[in-house]
Amino acid sequence: MRIGPRSIASWLVGVALAAGCAPAVAPAPPRTDLYVVLPGTDGTVGAITATQGASSVVLDTAYASARVSPQGRLEPSRSSEQEVREVFGPSLGGLPPAPLKFTLNFEQGQDVLTAASEQELPRILEAIRQRPAAEVVVIGHADRIGTVQRNDVLSLQRAEKVRQELERIGIPPELIEVAGRGSREELYPSASGVGDERNRRVEITVR
Repeated sequence: MRIGPRSIASWLVGVALAAGCAPAVAPAPPRTDLYVVLPGTDGTVGAITATQGASSVVLDTAYASARVSPQGRLEPSRSSEQEVREVFGPSLGGLPPAPLKFTLNFEQGQDVLTAASEQELPRILEAIRQRPAAEVVVIGHADRIGTVQRNDVLSLQRAEKVRQELERIGIPPELIEVAGRGSREELYPSASGVGDERNRRVEITVR
């Protein structure tokens, strides 16, 4: 089973029925395999190829599915969210929660949050605090104003600033991984010397 952009593959539904104290056991009903593509938590959809014998079906839209009929034929179909919950509920319930991802932006040349990110910080911290045994990865970034060396230092300072906030709400330091990427991983490419608030950021991933 793969989940997210997620697919649930080869779910075998088979129930063997016994006839009380009768000397013979009733044969199990024919096997049915069900393949379903589930959307990821961000709404994106991956794809799987369901194969049965010489036939195959590509499933690349949300809740697209294929069933292997009792006669062994691969039959395209479509499942509903409700059906997925009913059929795969126990398995889905046992999966770890999907990672949480947040972005905070910073003022130019500083490790000071923008006003908008400052307002978002309490909500983000509370969401992280609610995640049991959270492991947190904090990656700092800079735009392309300033030297490479300066941006490397600044991006790490921004990440460290967020680390301090995480420790303040009780996340153990050993569960927090921090790094700075400087201006190497721009979300919005720009020329050297050009600043963009969207690139002055810290990305937080909570697992």
